[in-house]
Amino acid sequence: MGAVTSGLYNAIILYASFLWLLLVVGYYGCLGCLEDERVGLLNLKASINHPHGTALSSWGGDAIVADCCQWECVTCDNKTKRVIQLDLIYIRSIEGLGNWSLNASLLLPFHQLQILNLYGNELTGFQGLLRLKKLRVLDVRRNDLTTIPILSALPSLKVLYLGSNRINSSQLRGRYLSKLEVLDLEDNGLMGSVPSIIGTLNRLKSLALGYNNLNDSLSIEGLCKLSDLEELDISGNGIDGNLPPCFNNLTSLRTLDLSGNNFKGTITSSLFSSLKLLQYISLSRNSFEGSFDFTSLFNLSKLEVFDLGGDNKNLKVETENSMSQLPLFQLRVFRLSECVLNGESRVIPSFLSNQYELRVVDLRNNGIIGDIPTWLLVNNSKLESFSLSGNQLRGPLAFELNAKHAYMTHFDISSNLIQGEIPPDIGSILPNLQALNMSRNALHGNFPTSIGDMKSLKLLDLSNNNLSGPLPQHLLRGCISLSSLILSNNNFDGNFPAESNLTSLAHLFLDNNSFSGKISRGLLKSSALEMLDLGKNSFSGQIPDWIGNFPRLISVVLSKNHLEGVIPTGFCKLGELQLLDLSSNKIGMSIPPCFNISNMKFLQLQSNELTGDIPNVLSRLPSLFILDLKDNKFWGTIPPWIGSLTSLRVLLLGGNELHGSIPLDLCRLRSIRMMDLSHNNFSGSIPPCLNNLTFGAQDGIFLTTARSGFLIGSLLATYSYESQIFANYIEVHGGPPNEDAKVDFTTKWRFESYEGKVLPIMSGMDFSWNNLTGSIPPELGDLSEIHSINFSGNHLTGSIPETFSNLKAIESLDLSHNMLIGQIPPRMIELYNLEVFTVAYNDLSGKLPERKAQFATFEESSYEGNPLLCGLPLNQSCSPARAAPKTPLANSDNEEKESWEESFLWSFGGSFGGAFLGIVAFLHFKSYYRELLFYFIAKNLTFLRL
Repeated sequence: MGAVTSGLYNAIILYASFLWLLLVVGYYGCLGCLEDERVGLLNLKASINHPHGTALSSWGGDAIVADCCQWECVTCDNKTKRVIQLDLIYIRSIEGLGNWSLNASLLLPFHQLQILNLYGNELTGFQGLLRLKKLRVLDVRRNDLTTIPILSALPSLKVLYLGSNRINSSQLRGRYLSKLEVLDLEDNGLMGSVPSIIGTLNRLKSLALGYNNLNDSLSIEGLCKLSDLEELDISGNGIDGNLPPCFNNLTSLRTLDLSGNNFKGTITSSLFSSLKLLQYISLSRNSFEGSFDFTSLFNLSKLEVFDLGGDNKNLKVETENSMSQLPLFQLRVFRLSECVLNGESRVIPSFLSNQYELRVVDLRNNGIIGDIPTWLLVNNSKLESFSLSGNQLRGPLAFELNAKHAYMTHFDISSNLIQGEIPPDIGSILPNLQALNMSRNALHGNFPTSIGDMKSLKLLDLSNNNLSGPLPQHLLRGCISLSSLILSNNNFDGNFPAESNLTSLAHLFLDNNSFSGKISRGLLKSSALEMLDLGKNSFSGQIPDWIGNFPRLISVVLSKNHLEGVIPTGFCKLGELQLLDLSSNKIGMSIPPCFNISNMKFLQLQSNELTGDIPNVLSRLPSLFILDLKDNKFWGTIPPWIGSLTSLRVLLLGGNELHGSIPLDLCRLRSIRMMDLSHNNFSGSIPPCLNNLTFGAQDGIFLTTARSGFLIGSLLATYSYESQIFANYIEVHGGPPNEDAKVDFTTKWRFESYEGKVLPIMSGMDFSWNNLTGSIPPELGDLSEIHSINFSGNHLTGSIPETFSNLKAIESLDLSHNMLIGQIPPRMIELYNLEVFTVAYNDLSGKLPERKAQFATFEESSYEGNPLLCGLPLNQSCSPARAAPKTPLANSDNEEKESWEESFLWSFGGSFGGAFLGIVAFLHFKSYYRELLFYFIAKNLTFLRL
């Protein structure tokens, strides 16, 4: 009985233990991850959030989220409920918590962790040794690492992402890299040669070395030893030299990216002949030359992506060498731009008619002739991006009947010779477009209303055509995603619609059309507006004060309209404004005192009716590059604070009523390139200290607004290239044009407009038509980079400085209509860039410079009004005239004449002396005739010596 009782007791205990075990397992199966890992995650959270972060809010003790396998960024094994993956991407960066060092001991609880992703966390390193035996993938890209983490306690590690850190070549050492299959060192501090240790990592399948400074082409050949390599990215390094032929030995290669280097020479046909597994080739943005036979790739049956874009103007690409063979591949992405394509025939590659899986076609800037190949859209129903800009395609844009290309998101046929009207049903043909660019063609007709049906459209550029008529209301109501609307340089007219639903609009360019009426309140719906250009239209009325309701505006151009009234105080609210151009209107009064916009770089108010002193509020614009107040009615003197605008590159004050002397404060504008004080009432002398200014020396500053713009990068909807080291996206270059500052400046006797890339290289000084006196400072000869000087129409005296022969970059020099004397310096013939030269209407004298180099091109008009100048091209010769021979008097013995001759000589001498004294007095007061006498004496010097 006791034995039975004891056995029963043991059975009950065993059964209870089993039930308890089931309860425990059931409890943890319900709860999820193990308790030690849950606590470990909370400790890790505290470290990540140090000192005051709030990230990972779902990680906590709340019963609702007690299962840590359900926490954000955590992945557990379905069976064991152990944490196997942590994706802690951009946690600290988003919180703005600064640099951070992770204590490796915090990861010890995660025994089964296989993937650790710390991408973008401002991580500077690890404290201690990472002991994670199961870890296969470590991703620490986009941090602040200067050393590679110690890998000795990570025996399972196969994939190491170190991209976008600050690791240099000296850190690549140690045997613990040898087991890696994927190594990403993109965008680090590697310089010179490829580290030799990389050539020993014979297990590598994927290697990314892009965007370092590995410019030694010979060391690249060391990569040819990696026979198992499947993916290689060495893009963006500036590598010089030819492509290594040994790349042909990498027979396992699927992906090869050599873009963004400086590879030269030819692309040999044999380079890819053995690479039968190639799927992805990128050779863009290099300096290849010679000829490349594209048909040599026809046998690469797996090829899906071919990219040879960028500046390839010295590369001849032939796609028509194969008479019968068709390619074995079906491309998904085909980029071949800016090269000499198919020689004189310039036809579109015919092999494309055999391609049916294309998603991207980019054939920009190849000079292709013929009609628009819309058959590509028919053959490739999933085509998403189509760019044929910068060719010579003609004819109308015509689609097949009832066409609908629903996958098309980017369509660019800009800069061609396309004529006719835009298809009226284009909105239903391309319903899902994000970017439509048909600018710079010869299109005419009205704006198609159906474009308003494109709900996803972000960029619409129809500029530089002959389109006309009003803007349809449906466009402004239907294109709800539109960010950039660019209609510049057409013939659109009418009022801007009063109602608009363009709530995403950031860039509006309607310049150089025929729009009229008042500036429409319909713009108020576009509160995100950043760039507004309504210039060169017929808008009238006053500038509305509600212009201040666009806090993101960086550029406003309203020039060359019929606007009047005053500058509204609404501009004072635009704290981000960089460019304001109100020139050529009828705006009066002055600049509002509240106009204190510290970001302002370009202020252009010329040709208005502004009055008063130059406003002091301008002294509070420290970032100003261009100040253009020309052709207004400002009076007074140039204020002394002008010298505090040390960023100023262009100062235009001409055509006002300013007076006083040219202040020495202008000599503090060390970065100035153009200075126009012409047509005022300035007096006094030219300051010699102006020689301290740069006038033309390049400083790397481009006079362009910093626009947001956009580079449309999107995932392909129907194609994904599988890669360990490449992102799956396409780039389409779109967005608004730069709003270049434009400057009007008189040079070479012409009124020129300088803008864009030309403006930074132009320099000049125009002080013409004032009341300046004194001599020209010889110190100005130090301005060796200046392109134009105009001191005409003043009262300058003295001679032309000899130092002007040092103005090596001068192209236009106008010293006419002054009172200059002396000779033109002979060494000025060394000014080989001089195109326009005039010293007309001065008091110059002597021989003109030799008719050599540029001085051989100057005509008589350059010297007219200087009667004492001689030499070609003037008709006045500098050679002395030969005197007539003397005739000796015959001897005579008639002494009776001696008395008469003596009387005559005394009488003649007295008369001559009186006349001589009168002439001396006359010449003393008349400088012109004095110079004329000296000239006559010099010319007949030989005769006097006889």
